[in-house]
Amino acid sequence: MPLPVLICDDSALARKAIARSLPKDWDISISFAENGKLGIEAIKDGKGDVLFLDLNMPVMDGYQVLETIVKEDLPSLVIVISGDIQPQAHKRVKALGALDFIKKPIEQNALIALLSSYGIYKAGEHQSLQRDVNKGKDNAVKKAATEQISLQEALQEVSNIAMGRTGDLLARLLDVFVDLPIPKVSTLNTSNFDMRLSKITNDDNVSAVSQGFISTGIQGEAFIIFYDTCFKTMANLLNYQAPIDDHIEIEVMNDISNILIVSFLNALAEQLDINFSQGQPDVLGQHNHITQLLNYKQKHGQNTLTIEVNYAIKTYNIKCDLLILFTQDSIKTLNHKIGYLL
Repeated sequence: MPLPVLICDDSALARKAIARSLPKDWDISISFAENGKLGIEAIKDGKGDVLFLDLNMPVMDGYQVLETIVKEDLPSLVIVISGDIQPQAHKRVKALGALDFIKKPIEQNALIALLSSYGIYKAGEHQSLQRDVNKGKDNAVKKAATEQISLQEALQEVSNIAMGRTGDLLARLLDVFVDLPIPKVSTLNTSNFDMRLSKITNDDNVSAVSQGFISTGIQGEAFIIFYDTCFKTMANLLNYQAPIDDHIEIEVMNDISNILIVSFLNALAEQLDINFSQGQPDVLGQHNHITQLLNYKQKHGQNTLTIEVNYAIKTYNIKCDLLILFTQDSIKTLNHKIGYLL
């Protein structure tokens, strides 16, 4: 009888990649869930004896899924597959009962080795899953393989992985756990962009740093928005000894911006097989409303493809926002690169 396997991830790109990486001769039936709530329902329906689980999802995230599995004593072996690679994330999912952890993007050899190490899969002992797919018997895998994925959906998953790597660097630097959201990818015109900025920060005073970047057929600008209430705590975590003044704040902004912007863009570039040339960081201003600091110049009528990531360190009440803005002219090249990725 086929082993019920459940892939729980809000990203269609990730679901496709995981399904494609499973051993071809593994006798399984595959189901999919787009959030943790649907994942729990699938487990209760007997569809998740083995669960491949993402952490950052809407409705119910991966941590909540693990807590529910333990609380309700649900029969599921859980392997977390996530872009959040912080050491504390590893420890937390293991403490909640996960069997193991694999980082995104998924590597087939690593996945098969892990399954073999726990005795969940053994090469040569199962009927050919690939043969079943070809015969149309495994509709779930066929659906994942043919599912259409938009540029924004694919870029969200690529951003999720980049966010995880960046969050890990920040966590190691400050010796903290960084709460990672679901990245937001959207196409905005000038007025929509101004509204988004106001919504992000409400009426808070903020400071901001920008850094331009360019590649063949792609150009844009990255912004880090710092909330003024965070500077003293960030300076303490970075072991600054001098009293906090405007000059120290600029040093703190440059230190954090260098990590967040450079590492995020490098992770994007690696996944899309491109190289970014990055300009020097520029402090746009301090202690003002966001719309007075960020005046992103666009041609009339043009749209901007925007990635938004909100980093937070809740134990210290620290938060900062990363915005990556691509020009409209970049969208064609990004579509081309995403096509290769798919």
